Amino acid sequence: MPTFAYTGKTLTGEMKKGELQAASLAQATAALRRQQIVPASINEKKGFSLSDIKIPGLGRGIKTKDLVVFSRQFATMIDAGLPLVQCLDILASQQDNPEFKKVLLDVKGSVEGGSTFADALRKHPKVFDGLYVNLIAAGEVGGILDTILNRLSGFLEKSEKLKGKVKGAMTYPAAVIIIACLVVTGLLLWVVPIFQEMFAGFGQALPAPTQMVVNMSKALQNYWYLMLGGIVGTGIALNRLYKTPKGRRVMDSFFLKLPVVGDLVRKTAVARFTRTLGTMLSSGVPILEALEIVSKTSGNVIIEEAIMKARTSLSQGKTLADPLMETKVFPGMVTQMIAVGESTGALDAMLTKIADFYEDEVDAAVDALTSLIEPLLMAFLGIVVGGLVIALYLPIFQIAGAAAG
Repeated sequence: MPTFAYTGKTLTGEMKKGELQAASLAQATAALRRQQIVPASINEKKGFSLSDIKIPGLGRGIKTKDLVVFSRQFATMIDAGLPLVQCLDILASQQDNPEFKKVLLDVKGSVEGGSTFADALRKHPKVFDGLYVNLIAAGEVGGILDTILNRLSGFLEKSEKLKGKVKGAMTYPAAVIIIACLVVTGLLLWVVPIFQEMFAGFGQALPAPTQMVVNMSKALQNYWYLMLGGIVGTGIALNRLYKTPKGRRVMDSFFLKLPVVGDLVRKTAVARFTRTLGTMLSSGVPILEALEIVSKTSGNVIIEEAIMKARTSLSQGKTLADPLMETKVFPGMVTQMIAVGESTGALDAMLTKIADFYEDEVDAAVDALTSLIEPLLMAFLGIVVGGLVIALYLPIFQIAGAAAG
């Protein structure tokens, strides 16, 4: 954060010099006025510090946990009757994350300049998404900002917990596969050549499995850069393909059709959709606006299209449940419960119940996936590593058998 050197007069006429940190010149001026100092000059200090060095990927960033803590503390202060600007000032001053502190100071400056709290947050879309901003706007209009902030923090906690469960289910198999690949690569690069030299002195043709392993070792030693380039190139190509509308649609559709994994993706999307929409509706956000925001947070373009189709139907005076049912993306139980919620006028409460149920379903799906993956991974490791070892020892077994005969 920039440091400003200033000179100014106090109310008693005393000249005062000093330095202070602020996100901008305007905020530095406002800070001095709050200290009852009339600034004569304010200049940003130019200098180099280690904090100025930013290495991509190594920054702390603003995490969901930071938003949760901010929202809860903000709700407590608003409920206690503190002014909005003072709350932002206090929260910014005690913020450990320098990036988040800078954002909060900028938000405070915008509010002091006459912007609404929601409009000030809207200037930082990478930190405060559409869901957060629209709920805050609804809270400001309805005079229930503290209630909305509490709902937001609860929603963010549940959303992060759900995301953590899915990531946890994928981390274990990914780690095992990476370790297995490293072990196999090490065997092919350094262990197989030792056996190859030993086999050269036998003067006999190698068994087919052993010869295949030796050929793999030679190929890896001679063309490792091509193989590495192929892997990296494939990864980049898939990433670019996923960023195209057609490519993303094909890949998202493929993920939904996968056995076991597709069921987990679908249940996670349903839980996120119902939890987000229920939170927005219960906070007073109009349903058409809420559906548009929810569709963008679904994480799957097939589900996003289904939600937008439902939004179009709703804007034409039809129901929400029928188009969701027609898409075949959402389970029948979900659409039927939504239909009941629409007919009874308690859609937000029904969506919350569906979210609670499907978050439990995600737990069960993660457990089922983990229990299925563990034996498959063990079999994979046994076949790959064990097969390599057996292939290397086959010539020795043959010679030993011949000698014994």
